[in-house]
Amino acid sequence: MGIVERIKEIEAEMARTQKNKATEYHLGQLKAKIAKLRTQLLEPPKGTSGGGDGFEVTKYGHGRVALIGFPSVGKSTLLTMLTGTHSEAASYEFTTLTCIPGVIHYNDTKIQLLDLPGIIEGASEGKGRGRQVIAVAKSSDLVLMVLDASKSEGHRQILTKELEAVGLRLNKRPPQIYFKKKKTGGISFNTTAPLTRIDEKLCYQILHEYKIHNAEVLFREDATVDDFIDVIEGNRKYIKCVYVYNKIDVVGIDDVDRLARQPNSIVISCNLKLNLDRLLARMWDEMGLVRVYSKPQSQQPDFDEPFVLSADRGGCTVEDFCNHVHRTLVKDMKYALVWGTSARHYPQHCGLSHHLEDEDVVQIVKKKVREEGGRGRFKSHSNTPARIADREKKAPLKQ
Repeated sequence: MGIVERIKEIEAEMARTQKNKATEYHLGQLKAKIAKLRTQLLEPPKGTSGGGDGFEVTKYGHGRVALIGFPSVGKSTLLTMLTGTHSEAASYEFTTLTCIPGVIHYNDTKIQLLDLPGIIEGASEGKGRGRQVIAVAKSSDLVLMVLDASKSEGHRQILTKELEAVGLRLNKRPPQIYFKKKKTGGISFNTTAPLTRIDEKLCYQILHEYKIHNAEVLFREDATVDDFIDVIEGNRKYIKCVYVYNKIDVVGIDDVDRLARQPNSIVISCNLKLNLDRLLARMWDEMGLVRVYSKPQSQQPDFDEPFVLSADRGGCTVEDFCNHVHRTLVKDMKYALVWGTSARHYPQHCGLSHHLEDEDVVQIVKKKVREEGGRGRFKSHSNTPARIADREKKAPLKQ
């Protein structure tokens, strides 16, 4: 029996098992088994040199956005509208067969937009080059899930399920669970919050399913069984997702209003070019890009080429800004002068840990190097040893 058949068999067993107090431990073990099998499914087969033929797209710009959706929902048209890059669009499905990159120039930044082939149900098992498409989505900073406003709501659930099956967690943050394997000492279980959806016995059973008998576990929040399994696996990617409903020109105004009010959703029309500017602004807000302008000493700031920072790519502190300029600047920095919304007054003297905000101006003041030389009272420092015992003794006076 293959891995896919074993996964389907366990899913069928979970579907026919009633959910109550008596069966929660059994369901937790089944969830752990499915997570292990799906991890094996993503690994390349033994005896091969690599992971197979994927979409080789070089990272470019200050951020990467991936377009994911079913075939013929308007992904290629959206790429052409936003970037100007031609991507073939036709009235039949699977027009796009490979990854087509484009670049969006927005707010003095460059954002790479990837048009991926349409995925179908069962993509997590490898159908329709689904694994390669989802692998590219894992390397992006934001996912735009393009949906057809005239189709059923089930498409959104199907795509979310396929992405979560391969380790993508959409619009979620990592669970506050500390987990560390040990060589000896058994399992140490502690919690700082009351647990209502998982208990110590269930954690032990899940760890035994993974053949882990020595570990340290600390729960800092009321987490679920799935959160605990994600922490044990350690290969989950938490990524932001915006649901883009295209073709709103073929549905009624009531349906458009209902879709627009859903969380993390935005409605557009590529045919009539409706709401594309709001889509770009939403992408900018979700990616959290921060533009920082440098100011040389006794000169005007350089507003032409900003340094673009983000929380997902390093951080947004003064130290991250120094590393963007040059890696040795952190050691030479004495303090930084900051103008902008993150400063309490203009200019503010800041250290390395100060968090920068969008369109801040930063001037780095370096340490002064002590110059050797000079004579008498003009010398910068004395050459005599610090300890009296190390100083040279003068010859005794002649009598």
